[in-house]
Amino acid sequence: MMALALVASATAFAGDSDALKAIKKAKTYAEAAQLVKTSQLANDEERAEAYNKLVDLAMEKVGKETGTIAQNQAAVQLGTGKEEAYDTLGLADAICNAIASAIECNKYDQLPNAKGKVKPQYDEKNAQRIWAVRTHLVNIGQDEARKGNNAGVLKYWGAFLDSDSDPLFAAQDHEAEKGYIGQVAYFAGRYAFDAKDLARADKYFDIAMQDPEQKKDALTFKLYAAGSNLKSKADSLQYIEQLKGLYANDPENDVLLDKLFSMYDGMKDKAAQTALLDNHLAKYPNSFSALANKGMMAIAENNAEEGAKWLRKAAVASPENAVIQTYLGICLNAQAGQMDDTAKRKELFQEAIVAFDKAKELDPGRQAPWAYNRYQAYYNLYGADDPKTKEAELDAK
Repeated sequence: MMALALVASATAFAGDSDALKAIKKAKTYAEAAQLVKTSQLANDEERAEAYNKLVDLAMEKVGKETGTIAQNQAAVQLGTGKEEAYDTLGLADAICNAIASAIECNKYDQLPNAKGKVKPQYDEKNAQRIWAVRTHLVNIGQDEARKGNNAGVLKYWGAFLDSDSDPLFAAQDHEAEKGYIGQVAYFAGRYAFDAKDLARADKYFDIAMQDPEQKKDALTFKLYAAGSNLKSKADSLQYIEQLKGLYANDPENDVLLDKLFSMYDGMKDKAAQTALLDNHLAKYPNSFSALANKGMMAIAENNAEEGAKWLRKAAVASPENAVIQTYLGICLNAQAGQMDDTAKRKELFQEAIVAFDKAKELDPGRQAPWAYNRYQAYYNLYGADDPKTKEAELDAK
């Protein structure tokens, strides 16, 4: 029994393993990181201590460079001396290393010890000291963007964004960064998309969407990114499910409605298109997007009367939309051309002219095809020799 007790005592009070001793003696982050990578550490407590050593070494570099920055700022304010150069990218890389090592340290630090108890030793200190310098990544990333170093931008802004939601930093003050994190996330998402890292792009766009000022642009690009890599019917169906989930959470968002409608169109699922629009209009009868899409569906089916019915409502919902005014006029032209009733025919051409004139006013550059259709309406109502018809003819040329 005494022998067993001695063995147990020796185990309980055993010192650091040789591997951990070597790591703790390392003088540089690179040396220590290589040892951590290749060493067999005894337990989770040693792993936590080893990664904390990496944090210490990374923060030594951070402290050196931020110290120089502070001295330079003081020199400028007091006019007392010359500014010293500092290692900008070295600072950013060290912060990234500190973040990654601290998160890994925390993973082991939160595990139960030999007695089955969780007693983290490093989390609070690491979170506080890294959080205090983490915003340097935003400015340095912006500098790299000016230089055209896309990989550097994504690395530094990515580390800033990824760490924001890590549990290690949950207790830190996130309020100060609310004014700019959405913008950083939006542009980081675009850099991730350019790097063909769609998972990260999607993650960063989701962060950007929490910012009211970035929400619309971030959502638009999120949908574009997600839809840019559809290679099969299964991909399309999965994308539709993603859109349906987003739409369910934000049903008044016309961007989502349009994209979901477009995907159903691509899948040739007219029933789903119709159900989507009808259900939407039942809740939001003045929805411009739904009204416009109902009208365009009718046009695709060569139903001018139905098209005019919905586009009239769309024009009321958004009277400054030249495209809707143009296609409303086209529907009215077509409807009038099918009329035997002279009075009704005249009335429809007059209504078409009102729509086309509005389109002309809104779209002088003729991006929408109003010009020739407008001339047709004038010709059919007033004849070829009328001055108004001739004026419309000149616009059509």
